[in-house]
Amino acid sequence: MMGLADGFSGSYEQADVTFLLKPVELAYVDVTEKEAAIQSGRRHYSEMLARESAPSPDYVAAFWEAFAANRGRVGRDVARLAKALAGRHEGAVVLVSLARAGTPVGVLLKRALVALGRKAVHYSVSIIRDRGIDLVAMRAILAQHDAADVVFVDGWTGKGAIGAELARVVSRDLPELVAAPLCVLSDLAGVADIAAGDEDYVIPSAILNGVVSGLVSRTILNARVIGPGDFHGCVMLDHLESADLSRIYVDAQMEDVLSGLEHAAPVTWGKAERTKAAAISSAFVNAMLAKTGLSDRNRLKPGIGEATRALLRRVPDRLFVRARGGGDIGHLLSLAAERGVMVEVDPDLAYNACAVIKTLGDA
Repeated sequence: MMGLADGFSGSYEQADVTFLLKPVELAYVDVTEKEAAIQSGRRHYSEMLARESAPSPDYVAAFWEAFAANRGRVGRDVARLAKALAGRHEGAVVLVSLARAGTPVGVLLKRALVALGRKAVHYSVSIIRDRGIDLVAMRAILAQHDAADVVFVDGWTGKGAIGAELARVVSRDLPELVAAPLCVLSDLAGVADIAAGDEDYVIPSAILNGVVSGLVSRTILNARVIGPGDFHGCVMLDHLESADLSRIYVDAQMEDVLSGLEHAAPVTWGKAERTKAAAISSAFVNAMLAKTGLSDRNRLKPGIGEATRALLRRVPDRLFVRARGGGDIGHLLSLAAERGVMVEVDPDLAYNACAVIKTLGDA
């Protein structure tokens, strides 16, 4: 049985995070082959991994443009979240980020809490749609920390699938954590307990994959390499070491977080805000299903963060945007041009962007 001592920090500083993942070797599959296998139901997405490539110079430039445009907002939002977490109770704050999108946000929150004089630790664990959170990792955490101190962290919500997955598995398998909140920067789906808002803006760490998330791959749950007592797996992205921006990003972003802490008020994200966001999300998904003729909600990726992930690692068919102008979607337009993805402008779109996954094979 794996425990906390088996964790590692990836390319982050050791004090920033402990990944509770099992590094494995897994043969890569072609992204089109992977997509067809997922859609046909032959394989679950967590069983396969496509090779990540270094981002192009133009795309890295788009990342830094988005960072420059939004660093102040992210800094203020992280500061406001940290103030809210610091005010919950006097115990340690045990941040459990959901790898990978939650990891950079978890690093920033951990540093911010320490700057506020609070004791905080940060673990990053795997959660997989339809497979649940890594129970081996969570039980290792609960063996060392009080359940009342745990806070789950993600970057954002899209349709709310991961939030729903977390709620299901906690209710069923980790009842001592039913009160543990989910904390995100932007809660489009209205499923988070603590959020800085629900606006669809570009979170810089959403723009890149492993090179901004500690050089770890998307998490893996494949019985060939993961046994009953193992953490969920990952592949270490050593081939991308020269392109890694993980520490560079959090160090730069932390300047804005520290500036924000001086005057930041704790976030307030109540039932009324969540209900409104959830209604917008549900109406949007239903409208997009009708517009595209799809029946599978999983192939709609609403919001900048989800659309970016889709263009980076799936086989997209179309990208809908509210407008072609503005720095928040510059990187998406760059990706669409690189991959030959058709872009459609819809000024009535509820969010800034939405990607649609292409139908492949016998799906």
